[in-house]
Parts: sequence; C-alpha cells; structure tokens
Amino acid sequence: MQTPPLGRVLVVDDDPTVAEVVAGYLDRAGYDVDRAADGPAALDRADAHGPDLVVLDLMLPGMDGLEVCRRLRARGPVPVIMLTARGDEDERILGLEVGADDYVTKPFSPRELVLRVESVLRRARAATAPKAAGPLRAAALTIDPAARRATKAGLELALTIREFDLLAFFLRHPGRAFSREELMQQVWGWDFGDLSTVTVHVRRLRGKIEDDPAAPSLIQTVWGVGYRLDPGPGSDPHGDTTRSDGVPEVPHSGRVPEVPHSGRAPEVPQSGRAPEVPHSGRVPDVPRPGRAPADGTEPRA
Repeated sequence: MQTPPLGRVLVVDDDPTVAEVVAGYLDRAGYDVDRAADGPAALDRADAHGPDLVVLDLMLPGMDGLEVCRRLRARGPVPVIMLTARGDEDERILGLEVGADDYVTKPFSPRELVLRVESVLRRARAATAPKAAGPLRAAALTIDPAARRATKAGLELALTIREFDLLAFFLRHPGRAFSREELMQQVWGWDFGDLSTVTVHVRRLRGKIEDDPAAPSLIQTVWGVGYRLDPGPGSDPHGDTTRSDGVPEVPHSGRVPEVPHSGRAPEVPQSGRAPEVPHSGRVPDVPRPGRAPADGTEPRA
C-alpha cells in the first residue's frame, strides 16, 4: 500500500537547478511537490492546489518574493519558508515581517531545508489542532486557543500563526522572563535558527497589542535575558486574582489583605513601614501623631 504524502509543498524559484534539487529532496522525504518559476505562477498554483507550505525564493523576476508572500498570507495562513541569496539582515527581517515563518540563506543544505519544512509544518498543524484550554486574558487582551482567535478590547486582532503562538505562550506564563533561545524552542519547537526571528516577532506583536509600541506596557524587554509579559495589577490569564504563591493581590483601595494561613505576610507599603527591630529584639515605640517622642524632638508632620 502506498504511503500518503506528508503534505503538499509548493517550491517557487526561478533557478531551475535550485528548484529541481529542493523538489527532489522533498519528494524523497515523502512530500507531494509542486513547482513555479515566478510570482504570478506561484499564486495561481497556490489557488489551484492549496499547498500546506510554500518554499519561496526572495529574488524572483517581476513580482518579488516579498510581494508573493504578502499576497499568499492575505489569502490564508499558509506557512512560508523564504530562500534568499542576500546576506543583508534587513532583507531577512523584512521577509519575516511580511509573514514568512522561516528563511534559509543560499547556499544551503537541502537536508537542513527538509528539516525546517518538517518543523514549520509540525508547528502549524499543532497550532490548528483543537485544545481543551479555555480563554486566556491579560489587561484588555483575550485569546481563545481552541478557536485561534485573539481580541483586544473586543476587537479582533489579525495575528499570524507565530504571533498567536507567542502571545498564547506569554499569557500562559505571565511575569516570567524568557530568553530568545527559550522562546524559539518552547514556542516554535526550534533547536536551531537565527535569534533575530524572535526579535522580529516580538516587535510585530507589540505593534498589534500595545497602546504605544514604542513604550510597551505588556511585553517588557528584560535586558541581558529576553522578554517578559507584565499583565498588570489584578490581571490573571484565567480570570483569577490570586498570585501563584497563594497570596491575594492588594485591591485598588490600597488595603493590605489578611495574612494567609501559610504565615507569610504581604509586604508593608513604604508609607507605613515599621521601624527595624534592634538587636535586643525590642521594638521601639512608634510615636503617635501629634505627640512628642521621648527624646523631646518635635513630631514630624
């Protein structure tokens, strides 16, 4: 019995040698491969056959790979891996910003490309698989992992697959800092790749969820580490206002909650900070308002 293909891949490259080599490796790896030599043909093939993934050369005659990628992503969430001969980081980042999921710089190893195809497809399929988890919330953001839907103040956000997965990951781990290596591995399942990929997607995500992307209040940069989601006071991804250590948050009135059964007292605000205990263990008397202390000095206002 013939084994069904692992997926349909559209290879778009105007260099017939490169296209033939890439298609040959993907075919031997078990994929059903289609080919196109320019942008318009690629869009026609994508409309006709609905590929699971597109391997797209950046330098195409006429309509370049960036424009093809834009139009592909406008038609649906098909994963895209860019092939580029350019060593300019700005060009690679631009490709990611228009919606590419990964990129490979020429000359490249065809076996590495096959591994990247497998990784991107695995991630894309996992992202569309139904999940039992309920909605996640922070500030004005709400995402539904099962429905793959994200909103801000009730308005739907147009997030790419990567951006959605990144936001969902942050919401599941509020207040924790992650390095770019950790985000790359834990969010997208990559054990290799350019860390600028993470930087680009964080910047793009900030542009869609922050009130002021230039001064972000949600996704914070932790210098020397990576990034952290600060959901804000009283926020909880599942709608709960209890911290992970079991201590309830202080309400907006400023009233300090009772000490929990664990015996751990919440921090005293600076305005009411108690004096330090001297080595004798005796707590000095705290002067009452309007009453002079024992040393005769005037009470403070």
